[in-house]
Amino acid sequence: MMAERLTRQGRDVVVMDREKPCRGSTAASTAMLLWEIDRSLSELSVMIGFERAARCYQASLRAVNELMRLVGERRLPGELRSRQSLYLAREDDSRSLREELEQRVRAGLPGTFLDHRTLLENFGFARAGAILSPGAAEADPVKLASGLLSLALSQGARLVHGDAVAFDSGKASATVGLDSGHEIEARHIVLATGYAMPSIIKPTIHRVASSWAVATTPQPQNLWRDDVLIWESSEDYHYGRTTADGRIIFGGEDDEDLIEPEARDRAIPDKSRRLAAELSALWPRAIVDFDYQWSGTFDTTDDGLPLIGPVPRAPNIYAAYGYGGNGITFSYLASELIAALIEGRSSPLLDDFAIERSSPGHP
Repeated sequence: MMAERLTRQGRDVVVMDREKPCRGSTAASTAMLLWEIDRSLSELSVMIGFERAARCYQASLRAVNELMRLVGERRLPGELRSRQSLYLAREDDSRSLREELEQRVRAGLPGTFLDHRTLLENFGFARAGAILSPGAAEADPVKLASGLLSLALSQGARLVHGDAVAFDSGKASATVGLDSGHEIEARHIVLATGYAMPSIIKPTIHRVASSWAVATTPQPQNLWRDDVLIWESSEDYHYGRTTADGRIIFGGEDDEDLIEPEARDRAIPDKSRRLAAELSALWPRAIVDFDYQWSGTFDTTDDGLPLIGPVPRAPNIYAAYGYGGNGITFSYLASELIAALIEGRSSPLLDDFAIERSSPGHP
């Protein structure tokens, strides 16, 4: 996304990757493009104030819309499809969801509250209530990333293989030192390195966790209505979507203790059993036979917002870290914000997403 946006801006861009493109967290993503942030608008408003929280939500909604427009206009692969999202009450009380919708209406955000009866009749989920919202999307993450990279290369970007081990910057340029001993000097450097964070970035509010997901056997006769994206109104929520070939993808069971790759992967059988139980409870029609089971690194922040903007004490070096459950959405937003910043334009969002912002209060 960064390479495509900067080449479209007319920049001379080199993309450096130590792995083959579209591997790592890209391939592990469930690719639910939600504009709703991990922290509810009500919760985020307590942390940073309503005006700032509303600004972040509005920007996230625009990012999904603009990414869909880019993919449509350039006819990129990625199976990007518009979807509604269904934000389900986790417990029996739907009062907090009603209050959340009131805050969203105040912020000019779309959505409709469904009570238990309406939710059950229209979608078949036996929960106390839900918020149904337009403006979300789903995608094939590998095809989408590949399409964006191909577009960037067609616009003049160059792709090189290399591992960055050192960074240096000054008033006019910045330098990346490679493990091969070579260096690349540029006017600007953008770090879009996912969960492999260089030591020059020292955020104070992010943490590493692991997440697990499963994909069922094809069962188009058992899918829920309208292929809505579903997720729960709890901090450690489960989430799910359907696929074009009739599968259900279901994920969650996040764990901040199992972060080493080998230990994380050893937990796949146990976590898959738990996901099977949760899916059966939520959607009894599902046949919980899994064709695919996997795990991945999942970074998040205390406030659910991304880390985007200038790297402190490193002139001409910028960070683009989506993080949280909105990685794809926030990554597109990062590409727009950093492209504007390089052009000399700023945004209040850069204060909201500052790399070393202090940890907000938690309600």
